[in-house]
Amino acid sequence: METRSGNPIVSKLIATLKTRNSLKNIAGFALGVAGGFIYYKTIGCSSGSCAITSNPYMSMLWGGLLGYLLADIFKLKDAKKGGENVGETEA
Repeated sequence: METRSGNPIVSKLIATLKTRNSLKNIAGFALGVAGGFIYYKTIGCSSGSCAITSNPYMSMLWGGLLGYLLADIFKLKDAKKGGENVGETEA
């Protein structure tokens, strides 16, 4: 699976980013960034002395980091291949 550029490293990176766990982590990061911005707008720090909440970029960065880490806690299992039913036990 090579891209138009023919670079196998790029195609491997794209394949890795398309996995379910990577997409889940990217979505967690995006939700965390949005949450960090909402936190900055609603609560924030009006005096400017707060290192994280006085700057919207720092709030968004920390929110994204927390969202990524929270999403990374939960691992999605890949479905079994070969026609095996998931959850069946052998007698």
